[in-house]
Amino acid sequence: METAQTTGDGLTFEKVWAAIQATNEQMKETDRQMKETARRMAETDRRMEETARQMKETDKRVGEITNRFGEMVEYMVIPNLLEKFRELGFSFTKAYPDAKIADREHDIFAEIDAFMENGDKVMAVEIKAKPNTDDINDHIERMEKLRAYADLHHDKRKYLGAVAGVVFGNSEKTYALKKGFYVIEPSGDTFTITEPKGSYHPHEW
Repeated sequence: METAQTTGDGLTFEKVWAAIQATNEQMKETDRQMKETARRMAETDRRMEETARQMKETDKRVGEITNRFGEMVEYMVIPNLLEKFRELGFSFTKAYPDAKIADREHDIFAEIDAFMENGDKVMAVEIKAKPNTDDINDHIERMEKLRAYADLHHDKRKYLGAVAGVVFGNSEKTYALKKGFYVIEPSGDTFTITEPKGSYHPHEW
């Protein structure tokens, strides 16, 4: 009668072979799982790329809408700015859109959506569809540039700022007033100007 061959440590070749086959099956299963994981990761990457593409497209559309809103506000606000500010005691004699400063010698660059002036004061207006705190902070920096440029040209007039928007959140409006800006908002067929007063005061640069 035949007996099973054994290895030096007492294992039969049948047991060794069975262990090898089991290990081989485990390796095949592991390989299958890894391929499935890779497939799922590739699918996730594809979905993420699609989501990123959609977000980029949405951002583009929002940007286009924001620009159109900005243009609408400019055309609605600028023709009536002089009269509205006159009601608040300002006697600006000039108002014009899209003012620019490009002083390469002193590295001062700024763009102002609406600019009003007289012999004593200047009002610089930033116009946004929906102003946020970053827009307001940017306008503060813009006002500082205007002041620096004015000083270089011995312009001693007082510079004030305003922020106009189609939609103003309560917190953004409060923040703008706190920083000393006038707030311009649509109201019916026209717009209103809120003056920083009470605990807030118009900031002069």
